[in-house]
Amino acid sequence: MLGLHDLFTLASGISRKRSGPELTLSMNTPPAQTPDIAILPPNMSGARGDADEALLDWLRAAHGQGAVLASVCAGAFWLGHAGLLDGRPATTHWMLEDEFCAAFPKAQLYPERLLIDDHDIVTAGGLMAWVDLGLFFVERLLGPDIVTQTARHMLVDPRGREQRNWRSFRPRLSHGDDRILPLQHAIESAPAADHSVVALAARARLSPRSLHRRFRAATGLTPNAYVQALRIEKARGLFERSRDSVATIARAVGYEDTPAFTRLFRSSTGLTPSEYRARFSVSSPPATAERLDRARVSR
Repeated sequence: MLGLHDLFTLASGISRKRSGPELTLSMNTPPAQTPDIAILPPNMSGARGDADEALLDWLRAAHGQGAVLASVCAGAFWLGHAGLLDGRPATTHWMLEDEFCAAFPKAQLYPERLLIDDHDIVTAGGLMAWVDLGLFFVERLLGPDIVTQTARHMLVDPRGREQRNWRSFRPRLSHGDDRILPLQHAIESAPAADHSVVALAARARLSPRSLHRRFRAATGLTPNAYVQALRIEKARGLFERSRDSVATIARAVGYEDTPAFTRLFRSSTGLTPSEYRARFSVSSPPATAERLDRARVSR
């Protein structure tokens, strides 16, 4: 965490000279107030957090209040024991793969990935991946120019992270509307489910008109636009992490019409699915989207 403190201090100094925002890192565990982002650091003691009930309760509450949760290396075990990784893609150190999969069989582990950005939950791999996580949040919060200057100062190449965040969708979660945030979490965890305005309104116990108004006020988007943007972002991740067909991925994120999905994906990303995969794909086990598709059917 001292390294992250130095990285954020460096980035904030660069941003401050340009009259930009700054980052503040608290070392308290947990902090007295819910932060925008909570980072679980690497752990070399062998602890895995299964008995750390107070912290696990805090993590669940912070996530429920809109905090983005992040981990480095074995820190992902705390997220898993908090029940926050079921059905979600995550990474940790590759040597922890068997232990992690045994502990959290419902999580989608990609130990070959250095960093997985799943919007409200971000996980980084090995012990030194705090550098990648730190640069990721510098870019996310302060912008690409600041992360470039920070990486140059640290002699770290940030180019891969800049590409992976290209035109990505960043949901607004810290708005404080307790009717809308659970809907966002539901859309995030099951993108292919029925998320029509009528269905969302019924889930939130609001009229469709009130739902539309509150959803837009909270997120900046209409419900339909939000669901579409989130589904395309989920599809981007599946194209990066799997070799599943376009039709399989389209179904996994809620589109039965593959040509229509392809047109929508291109209009949103500027690339066809095959072009996107050729540019951003990483080696990965197959059937990611098939697992999501089976989860949709089983609901």
